[in-house]
Amino acid sequence: MKNKYFGTDGIRGRVGDTPVTADFMLRLGRAAGKVLANGDSRSVVIGKDTRISGYMFESALEAGLAAAGANVALLGPMPTPAIAYLTRTLHACAGIVISASHNPFYDNGIKFFSAEGEKLPDDVEQAIEAELEQPFSTVSSEKMGKAVRIEDAAGRYIEFCKGTIPFEITLRGLKIVVDCANGATYRVAPAVFEELGAKVITVGTEPDGLNINERCGSTYPEFVARAVLEHGADVGIALDGDGD
Repeated sequence: MKNKYFGTDGIRGRVGDTPVTADFMLRLGRAAGKVLANGDSRSVVIGKDTRISGYMFESALEAGLAAAGANVALLGPMPTPAIAYLTRTLHACAGIVISASHNPFYDNGIKFFSAEGEKLPDDVEQAIEAELEQPFSTVSSEKMGKAVRIEDAAGRYIEFCKGTIPFEITLRGLKIVVDCANGATYRVAPAVFEELGAKVITVGTEPDGLNINERCGSTYPEFVARAVLEHGADVGIALDGDGD
């Protein structure tokens, strides 16, 4: 059966156009909570990139999930792989990414992860879509969910990334330009390379909600190439808005 809302990589579109609206995200949060938070874990992780609309959608999803009785762990701006990782390590029943990847700021989208940090199976997406067609309802007051902010989310993921590099490997002596596209990696990526010993020159690390992917990042490699030449760096790395 063909999905009405979910595409190959979640739900994505222009902010303000259906289904990328606050009203829809409220209903989506409730539907997802109803379908996903029905086992031992009732916690859902939410992370986002740096788009200004992410605040609105984060709040709407949080409210919808709480209405369905799900608890919410808010990560703030974090790379997509970090959200998958923290969904697993926080033992959540699901994770949600608010991002439109390499698209401009005026687009946004939603992607779900399973408890294992993987894409939701098609039948689960279809169950969420079926629940979206039901009238909006809430659990009783004593069963409503609550939200907490995970203050050390970035630190946890930085340590995980460092742990994937063999101990005997060091980046000492390397000068690296890291272009974070004014996106979700603006704190994490420079810290990882610095703590592995590299001298890091950062660009695209001043997000303002509107400048994500703007003439920078993986879709505009000329930017990092110029910075490599300007600083005499050994290598340049360009990431996209959600850091996947």
